[in-house]
Amino acid sequence: MPEQKLPPDLRNSSEPLCLKMGALALDTEDASAEIYWKLGLKELRKAVFGTPRFLSLLSAPLEISVQKNEILLETAQITDVISVFHGSRAPPVSIQQYIDRIFKYAGCSPSCFIVAYIYVDRYLQQTDSYLTSLNVHRLLVTSVMVATKFFDDA
Repeated sequence: MPEQKLPPDLRNSSEPLCLKMGALALDTEDASAEIYWKLGLKELRKAVFGTPRFLSLLSAPLEISVQKNEILLETAQITDVISVFHGSRAPPVSIQQYIDRIFKYAGCSPSCFIVAYIYVDRYLQQTDSYLTSLNVHRLLVTSVMVATKFFDDA
């Protein structure tokens, strides 16, 4: 992925971001624009063109967890509980591609993916399930759907 450059008005700022966002700052749009730009979100609105960079940051720990759990399951160090989220075989698409596809076609705000990650984490903590290639895709799409219903539906 090519390196994106900050616009000139954000690039040469010597003032820390926390000072821009201080209680006395009147122009908070500059600080918001810088935060959105660093996360790969080019606009402050819901419509974001392209795939934000933070989606790859969310998919990386999921992929690592799946790989680690698959190894533990193969060596019989852990046993997985079958749930409604388990499929009969693993989908051919990677987690990164799946998240990008959900983002492209679901039309939900980027914040829903962060909340969806929290939902998946809470589900795994409250059950005896492990994140595997058989359940990660269904857990993702379900958690994004629930997060979208909670945050984006008015």
